[in-house]
Amino acid sequence: MKAAVIYEHGGPGSIKYETHFPDPEAKPGEVIVKVHATTLNYHDVFTRNGMPGITVPMPIIMGLDFAGEIVEVGPDVEGGWKVGDRVMIDPSDRKTFGGVIGEARHGGLAEFCAVPDHHLVKLPDDVSYETAASLPVAYGTAWRMMLTIGRIRAGEKVLVLGASGGVGTCCVQLAKLAGAEVIAAASSPEKLARLKDLGADHLLDYKQHDFMKWVFEHFGKPHRRFADKGMDVVVNFTGGDTWVKSLRTLHRGGRILTCGATAGYDPKEDLRFIWSYELQVLGSNGWQRDELLALVEEVRQGKLKPVIDKVYGLSEVNEAFRLLEDRQVFGKVMVKP
Repeated sequence: MKAAVIYEHGGPGSIKYETHFPDPEAKPGEVIVKVHATTLNYHDVFTRNGMPGITVPMPIIMGLDFAGEIVEVGPDVEGGWKVGDRVMIDPSDRKTFGGVIGEARHGGLAEFCAVPDHHLVKLPDDVSYETAASLPVAYGTAWRMMLTIGRIRAGEKVLVLGASGGVGTCCVQLAKLAGAEVIAAASSPEKLARLKDLGADHLLDYKQHDFMKWVFEHFGKPHRRFADKGMDVVVNFTGGDTWVKSLRTLHRGGRILTCGATAGYDPKEDLRFIWSYELQVLGSNGWQRDELLALVEEVRQGKLKPVIDKVYGLSEVNEAFRLLEDRQVFGKVMVKP
């Protein structure tokens, strides 16, 4: 089969496109899925590069987020799955805790993939493979961070940093669905224009403006005794030098939500703002199955629409990764076998 494979950790351009990689075999409790669509995440970049303390079996086919059709059912499969069923893959292993698909075992950057039955999510006929492949990692993470953990409410002022990526575009949509006033921060006028189309109320070009000063100018500088100026919520999954500035934009009792640290996991901290403004720092990690099902239902009802920016063939996988790493993608980048 055709597959995108890494044989060792490496940087940009190190993924190998294979045309005769061995087809997967269905072991007990597994099905074979014909992959129709896969989307990339920063987790895939980290897997390719190598992560301290995490051993990745080599060779490995990456790709956490994918959807497709069951073409073979192995022995002892539970759940009544059959050939022809349309499925979305939940890459998180909630049964054996053996690691995620696309990191601990082969993932969706191939024509076919062997998938244990507990990773399968039934896909309704009115949800496309492309849409489903966009949901678990980015949209599942955003749902849990914004709604389950963050409890975004109507009327709140929500600043989303990094709003143009896969997680960010979903955060903007979810905040609007909750009735919040959304400030979307991105790095170009083109991205900001597309965020406006998603419903963002205010647009902030952080290449042209210091976002903290911009908030002070447009919403007032927060005071530790009051909650009438500044932000109710800041969504910050970049870390790095944006962290303390994010804290400073929050009013008394404000919340900062984080699910990652793409710009640096060890930022400068200023505890004075946390205790004196009684700020809440809320971390969120991954998603639960019921949250994925809720996402699928929101998509079916037309309330939520995953943003797919560019689609590549499997042989173009290194270029797809380049766009993701260079932050030239708005929403999700997709690879189709």
